[in-house]
Amino acid sequence: MSETRETVLRVDGMTCGHCVRHVEEALRSVAGVEDVEVRLEAGEARVRHAGSVEAMLAALRDEGYEGAEAA
Repeated sequence: MSETRETVLRVDGMTCGHCVRHVEEALRSVAGVEDVEVRLEAGEARVRHAGSVEAMLAALRDEGYEGAEAA
């Protein structure tokens, strides 16, 4: 099993609490994701996971949001 780590994702396109819920649900659906904290004001999601960052970004795209790993 992969080691658990925390990744911060920049999420573009969130405008309200409804968006936050969709982003949380999309990220939680990815295998290996253990915890998600989405911050609307910061436009980011902090994800504790043992899975693929690419899979998380694909889940965001499937919901209509663009994302990238924060620098």
